Amino acid sequence: MGVVRVTRSRDPGDGSATVRGVGERSGPERDGRGVRSFLVDDRRGQLVLMAAGVVAVAFVALVVAYLQLGYHADVEAAEPDPDPGRNAERVLSRAVHEAALANQGPDRNAVVAGARSYLDGRIETLEGARVERGTVYRVEYNDTAAGGFAADRCPGGPGRRFGPCTASDGVITQERAGEYHVVAVAFDVTVTTDSGEVELTFVIRAVGGTAEWLWRGYA
Repeated sequence: MGVVRVTRSRDPGDGSATVRGVGERSGPERDGRGVRSFLVDDRRGQLVLMAAGVVAVAFVALVVAYLQLGYHADVEAAEPDPDPGRNAERVLSRAVHEAALANQGPDRNAVVAGARSYLDGRIETLEGARVERGTVYRVEYNDTAAGGFAADRCPGGPGRRFGPCTASDGVITQERAGEYHVVAVAFDVTVTTDSGEVELTFVIRAVGGTAEWLWRGYA
């Protein structure tokens, strides 16, 4: 027969006694209020886990929707230009006009070099602007077309005391009142798309930015 030792402890607050047997543990596990707190904490933890699961599912749905939207945007951006040649003409027309305004003076070589330097920056921008859309531009100066323009279409006439036009590196200049001005610039433009390749040659006037198309061929 085992021996059970009973100890009595008195709560200094209310004078009540507590009986414990040997081997019994004391603490919140044996207290009704402690057990109730443990159950509440356990349920609260389960609710937190459930809420986290809901948030994770919602996040996955948002990611999927974002990727789908991005995919459609890429497809739309990949559509080729309806007329990439016209786009090149617009960009180069504005560039020629700006280059002519920024470069004029008594030294023809300096005027040509300054205009070419300005245009080269705009050409570089054009050549890299629409690669992601499936359109590739390659732009070169056409000195032969420039020479033909200088010989046949040089501005002149009654009341205009202009000198002859000169073509150099694709840039047509003319002496006016002791200073050289850019009259026009001749370009060869190759446009490559998913549909094929288009070769263009045109001369763009500095005044008004109008372009004379000399050649349009398809490869």
